[in-house]
Amino acid sequence: MNTQLLITFTKPSKIKQVIEEIKNCYTLAFGKIYVLENVNNSNELICSYNIDSDVQIKGEIPFNTISVHRKKETNTIYTINALNYVISLFNDGKPDKNFPMPWDKYKNCILVTNQDGLKKIETKINLVITI
Repeated sequence: MNTQLLITFTKPSKIKQVIEEIKNCYTLAFGKIYVLENVNNSNELICSYNIDSDVQIKGEIPFNTISVHRKKETNTIYTINALNYVISLFNDGKPDKNFPMPWDKYKNCILVTNQDGLKKIETKINLVITI
């Protein structure tokens, strides 16, 4: 089975709807959806889940969903763009795939980029849903 880690950003008032959209759209690889809370903004929730990427998507992809990666040892969820951005910050503005990433600085965080640069979202588990 090939898996892909996705996250979907939402608000507490929409969490039930988003969970249903995820269940209706994807075949979950491990039967769990982790609902993370932004430590600095309790009005922002992030659903983290693995899908079986060998199975065709069954419906409309939930709004605000992106593909990510995870460093298990530090529980850091990140996009490749964010990883490259962080490496450039620590490496005099130069990307380098061999640069030792300082993962401990980003423990229990989501790293993404937007028009303003790097966005570091500190998280804690709000809920674990077993499907």
